[in-house]
Amino acid sequence: MSRTNRILVIVTSTGEYEKVGYRTGLWLGELTHFYDVAEQAGYDVTIASIQGGPVPLDPESLAHTVLGDLGTDQRYTDRRFMDRLKDTMAVAQAGVDDYDAIYLTGGHGVMFDFHQSRALETLIARFHDTGRIVSAVCHGPCGLLDVTLSNGEPLVKGRNVTGFSWREEELAQRADAVPYSLEDRLRELGATYSTADQPFDVHVVEDGRLITGQNPGSAKAVAEAVVRHLA
Repeated sequence: MSRTNRILVIVTSTGEYEKVGYRTGLWLGELTHFYDVAEQAGYDVTIASIQGGPVPLDPESLAHTVLGDLGTDQRYTDRRFMDRLKDTMAVAQAGVDDYDAIYLTGGHGVMFDFHQSRALETLIARFHDTGRIVSAVCHGPCGLLDVTLSNGEPLVKGRNVTGFSWREEELAQRADAVPYSLEDRLRELGATYSTADQPFDVHVVEDGRLITGQNPGSAKAVAEAVVRHLA
């Protein structure tokens, strides 16, 4: 596998919950925190969404207290950066050979469109089967739920992973709005799921080339782990 020094980042195209009126979308910091680390390490980052085109942003991720975390506000005021979210490439257009790693962002929108995307499932399986890094944070591991490898087994079966916990859903007051428990789904597929000692603390699990982070605050640490594996 020849190195490209490029990383593919996947974001949601879903801007609202199916059963309730809450708006949702990409949790902006989960993109910017990863992007900043990858860019500083010399990697070119391509952003792709499930449907292509504009990317909805979770309004709660734009709250003043959240935007000030790790420089997300600087990206939000950067017109050139934010314009990249106005017209993204569709996942179906992405080619595995063009990238060294894939990173799945979160935000509750991904619970509705990541695991329903056959194009994303196929892409992730090929990343893994060709020796590339597969990474995800928060709700991003929803994109791993339906991924089957070339050996016929689920990607997460027997693997150590994390992702947004059910306790965190309850604390975020979204337990009645989400379509399923990511934590339960991962366990049902045979994954060994773990969490931080306290909700919303940083927690990253590295299982070979599979790297997952538990919550929004773990995005930077996921990026650092990806960069370390690529070095």
